[in-house]
Amino acid sequence: MAYIDWIQWPAMLATVVAAWLIGSQRPRRRMAGFWLFLVSNLLWVIWGLSSHAWALIVLQVCLCIMNFRGLKKNASAAASAAASAVASAAATTGTLSSVEAGTR
Repeated sequence: MAYIDWIQWPAMLATVVAAWLIGSQRPRRRMAGFWLFLVSNLLWVIWGLSSHAWALIVLQVCLCIMNFRGLKKNASAAASAAASAVASAAATTGTLSSVEAGTR
């Protein structure tokens, strides 16, 4: 087995872990999952080029586009979750900065 063939194993592992992460309720884990999916897309394309697996390469390009879409959508969700957590913490402690107080 050529060394390039070993790329499929980390690609597979990255794909499985990424799928696990994007199923999380936590925005940061979902974001990590999408980034890991992008790494796996790259690994699969490298392996596909060496194996002349053209359909796999086209699939990975399509999945990469969808992963960028997921990153974009989850980035706004992660920002909203972070802002909500700050507001929650401020409400719990009874303190608001002048910027936060002006937005309420």
